[in-house]
Amino acid sequence: MNKIVVRFAPSPTGPLHIGGARSALFNYLFAAHQGGKMVLRIEDTDLERSRREYEDEIIESLHWLGLEWEEGIDIPGENGPYRQTERLEIYQKYTRQLLESGQAYYCFCTEEELEEERKNLLASGEMQKYSGKCRDLSAAEKKAKLAQGIKPAVRFRIPPCEEYIVDDLVRGKVSFASEDIGDFIIVKSDGIPTYNFAVVIDDVLMGISHVIRAEEHLSNTPRQLALYDALKLNRPQFAHISLILGSDRQKMSKRHGATSLIQYRRMGYLPEALFNFLSLMGWSPEGEEEILLPAEIIAAFTLDRVAKNPAVFDLDKLNWLNQQYIKKLGIQELAVMVKPYLEDSNWKEQLKELEDYRYELMVLAVRDHLVALSDIRQEAEVFLGELTYENEAKQLLNEEGVLAVLEAFRDGLRESMQADEVKAYLKGLTKELKLKPKNVFMPVRCALSGRSHGPDLPLMVTFWGYKELLRRLEQSINMIKQSH
Repeated sequence: MNKIVVRFAPSPTGPLHIGGARSALFNYLFAAHQGGKMVLRIEDTDLERSRREYEDEIIESLHWLGLEWEEGIDIPGENGPYRQTERLEIYQKYTRQLLESGQAYYCFCTEEELEEERKNLLASGEMQKYSGKCRDLSAAEKKAKLAQGIKPAVRFRIPPCEEYIVDDLVRGKVSFASEDIGDFIIVKSDGIPTYNFAVVIDDVLMGISHVIRAEEHLSNTPRQLALYDALKLNRPQFAHISLILGSDRQKMSKRHGATSLIQYRRMGYLPEALFNFLSLMGWSPEGEEEILLPAEIIAAFTLDRVAKNPAVFDLDKLNWLNQQYIKKLGIQELAVMVKPYLEDSNWKEQLKELEDYRYELMVLAVRDHLVALSDIRQEAEVFLGELTYENEAKQLLNEEGVLAVLEAFRDGLRESMQADEVKAYLKGLTKELKLKPKNVFMPVRCALSGRSHGPDLPLMVTFWGYKELLRRLEQSINMIKQSH
């Protein structure tokens, strides 16, 4: 059996998009399941928009997500170099081969001429493809064009009456007629190869056995098949995975919120949650379990369970998953992870004065309320901010009998009470006052935090300590007295 080799080949023209991350993940999962390897290649022939900083960010994002590869841009191997701009001599060899065999030709058409041609075809309702006006130029005509200083592009000559069949591992058989394609450019006039040409050469020379990529590349595949055939190169197997749509079933864009992996990382989503979430976008395991370890996903991953239909980016599901992963974290680990968000917040000064045990108490109290790590900024307000009252809390504090409950709670408080002691004290107070638990717990919560809902009450009481508790209680008791 031939070794399974896949590749992820992003263009460094921006941060790693969620769709690109999902493509990289599916390649990684397929290779890992099959015992194969993954190659990371950089397609940087878009000279105007490609940036090294984006390349670095893509590599960092992939590592953060938990993906590894055996060969590529940062792990030199026998198939390098791994940037397309460093492989131009390799492409030139194959360009010469196609020109000498007559399967490619020089095209002297200017951008303006091609645009005019496209407009005319569009106006007449005809298929937009190259007319072939440079297809059969004589040697004298070519010489004259070159003498004028016109730098030609190189076009591939599409064979007539050919049918190109993609036996896609996700979409099944898809066929394309050569008449619908038209001769296409393989090398631009500046000597830079186009995507369809470079990708074929790279995939062959790097031993890629399976090309797993987004559905939008399916229309490129017949051009690539034509090149494989012309150069007498073995075709890889193709698998085109569906697009990712927003909740409105439109293609993902900025209007749907964050679209790049680095944005989710900065907001405090965990890599394990995104690994889990992205793996389930367009693929499903046999069972109904949704929280899966990477090893479980790798063991179950096969292309025959990848859906043809578009995957919908369900932010609510991602939030739920992320929250489950946060709940599993140990308090000390979580305390370290959320600290940078607090140090970059309104609470950075209060944080400096907070003893370690109280800081960890606060993190424990809010852990189950965090959807993302950055939520700590908002959740910390009740602990570190001044006591203010939400409307619902104000209304509840002004109800009959609340003042007596608060005074009784205050009078029984002792210094240095721990959370379990506070819980026992509140239960005892409920029996002593002969009230329902909610008629004790809720007034105390509202008086101390100014909110009717929030973190565990005994943990909050323990966090504030005796002096701060008395200060908050007195503030609420005075407010009640003044309003009556």
